[in-house]
Amino acid sequence: MRDMATDRSSVTAGNTQPSGPARGTRPRVLSGIQPTSGSFHLGNYLGAVRQWVALQESHDAFYMVVDQHAITVPQDPAELRHNTRLSVAQLLAAGLDPERCTLFVQSHVPEHVQLGWIITCLTGFGEASRMTQFKDKSARHGSDRTSVGLFTYPMLMVADILLYQADEVPVGEDQRQHLELTRTLAERFNTTYGDTFTVPGAYILKETAKIYDLQEPSAKMSKSAATPKGLVSLLDEPKATAKKVRSAVTDTDTVIRFDREAKPGVSNLLSIYSTLTGTGIGELEQKYAGKGYGALKTDLAEVMVDFVTPFRERTQQYLDDPETLDSILAKGAEKARAVAAETLAQAYDRVGFLPAKH
Repeated sequence: MRDMATDRSSVTAGNTQPSGPARGTRPRVLSGIQPTSGSFHLGNYLGAVRQWVALQESHDAFYMVVDQHAITVPQDPAELRHNTRLSVAQLLAAGLDPERCTLFVQSHVPEHVQLGWIITCLTGFGEASRMTQFKDKSARHGSDRTSVGLFTYPMLMVADILLYQADEVPVGEDQRQHLELTRTLAERFNTTYGDTFTVPGAYILKETAKIYDLQEPSAKMSKSAATPKGLVSLLDEPKATAKKVRSAVTDTDTVIRFDREAKPGVSNLLSIYSTLTGTGIGELEQKYAGKGYGALKTDLAEVMVDFVTPFRERTQQYLDDPETLDSILAKGAEKARAVAAETLAQAYDRVGFLPAKH
């Protein structure tokens, strides 16, 4: 896997470095993923997780499974516990190394919700009301079924980032608004109470291939897809994955050419092929010139099987060894709390909370 950390444009904050937890010379990055589905899908992996793996080599990386964010909508408790462990196992299978990054579960670090309350009290009601994702989700669920947690979860997300004095946050377009809120609130706190938080910048890849639904190539691949036939789940049986690729929507033309507007289905297949193999789009267009869609789909199906088969095996190995999984999470939480507790103590002091005497 090539090091994508060299292919990026970093929109940094021009921030000050407040006094706080000791850190090395590498910039610190933080990101998280929700345990709201059993299997990661191809879009999760190529759009986020693969990037995390590269970043652990160049950054002081903190990664978490955000189970507290997950309960902003109803969750079955047993399923949530299972999916949380499964998410950790998949992150490890994808290449995250607990010796190179800090990997933990959000609810194992109580400082998140403690700082979250301070951030919530610093946020204007109008600011929170303008968050696009809240407006979209609440419109789908209706006001009576929309929790206050869904309304305030962006403040918890801000706390997640500021708690670790993150320099950069990997973001997609759908998260830009949340990062801007984070920057605004960090600056507001620093102006009101004195320099406390690092104001984070965005970590943006120049070449991040968006992965689209195999059956609806105009829509981003998502677990909420209209049909499961368009979603490539990494833990599916390899034969099922190959079948989905071979059944992917293309168009009536027979020319294999990348054209997102005119040929979205073929372009999506080329993007997936290129991203998984490192082969350039132009090189693939030449390789399949005059061969038709069948050849492209057949070869891509083989590429996908070669990828998902060892991924599934590694994931299962971690699930079959719960003691090792628990040990990794315990050590990760300990490392995370060492940073989080110091940041929270600073914030509590700056706000004016009376320190507890032991």
